[in-house]
Amino acid sequence: MPTLSVFADVPPAQKLEGSLLKTYKQDDCPNKMFLAYKVCMNNEGRPWVSSVVRQIRPQIMQDPSLNHEYRPVMGMKSFLQASLQLLFGKHSPVIVENRAGGVHTVGDSGAFQLGAQFLKTWCCDYQIVYIISSQKEPHGLVFQDMGFTVFEHSFWDAKHLCMDPNMLLDVVEQAPHGCIFVVGNLGNCKLTQHQWAKLLATMKSKQIFPFFDIPYQGMFTGDMEEDTRFLQYFVSGGFEFFCSQSLSKNFGIYDEGVGVLVVVALNNQLLLCVLSQLMNFTLALWRNPPTTGARIITSILCNPALCEAWKQSLKEVVENIMLIKEKVREKLRLLGTPGSWNHITEQQGSHGYLGLDSQQVEYLVKKKHIYIPKNSRINFTCINARNINYITESINEAVLFTSDSKKGVLQDNGSQLE
Repeated sequence: MPTLSVFADVPPAQKLEGSLLKTYKQDDCPNKMFLAYKVCMNNEGRPWVSSVVRQIRPQIMQDPSLNHEYRPVMGMKSFLQASLQLLFGKHSPVIVENRAGGVHTVGDSGAFQLGAQFLKTWCCDYQIVYIISSQKEPHGLVFQDMGFTVFEHSFWDAKHLCMDPNMLLDVVEQAPHGCIFVVGNLGNCKLTQHQWAKLLATMKSKQIFPFFDIPYQGMFTGDMEEDTRFLQYFVSGGFEFFCSQSLSKNFGIYDEGVGVLVVVALNNQLLLCVLSQLMNFTLALWRNPPTTGARIITSILCNPALCEAWKQSLKEVVENIMLIKEKVREKLRLLGTPGSWNHITEQQGSHGYLGLDSQQVEYLVKKKHIYIPKNSRINFTCINARNINYITESINEAVLFTSDSKKGVLQDNGSQLE
């Protein structure tokens, strides 16, 4: 008699985002290209790693005093201090007044997992989560699994090909009293002083709790302070908030999964209470965080010379991204590609929208073997001197082909009406 499996009723999960990469890998075309990698790529088409990381990693590994004892549940104290100062600046009121703290988390979603667990347990009135970003974020799954009601919004306006701050303001206006706002890529949403004042006043009056996503500080503008300047508005406004601070991408140690759940409270006493509860959750989730990545980051941030060299390496990456975008826009202009392509250079960061429709994306994938997501948001660091001509010529071809197709449909409809 066959044994009945306990997993007999488990169905296969829905296709995840990685299905595009899977299709790409199965493609036999020698000229195939994948423009949706999450990591920053170098000019050779390999994942970018800061030269400072390459320099310091062997030194740490060969340190005879290094031991592999369990670290504190909250993480290395020096790592947390350095991370907080990087995020806010050492002279920020939250640092000086000792009302900002953090917990070393695991992976890109660890901070959201930990933060959501805390909010679900200790902030019971906050049952609704709004996730607002320039793209679809994976955090929604974390909050849904915790039992929150989740609404997702984007401030990317696909019709006008721009980041629209009014979309953010509209969501805040419509949100109910006492909810959680998970906000990502806010630096890409250019608000005026008047809009900032309106946003903060509305969030304050509705007691909206902000939970910020800081995935790659320094890789938006090349300026550490500029990339997180928006946090100062909330600090000055007297807000309490959480931050998911990822430190994997901007150091190029993607497989280390180094992050921090940052807590900002009204005073030190409240902060210590929150951190003590987070420690209990951490004991249940992962107990002790991995330390290799944290050691690398701490060694760089606590050494002025290395820290400056690291910041310079980020500036070079950002300058290269800007140059790539300018070249793509200019090549499309010279090819006479219909439409305006200024939106490419108006977006900040390594990832941005091409502004193509679904038919054009399908053409690129099926006819040109250029794999990009359906929303046409690509990783511009995947474009280099070896492939830029093929990519821009293919985009031009896709736009022209679909334009001709649409004209043909209109003409057919017109003849039928006659």
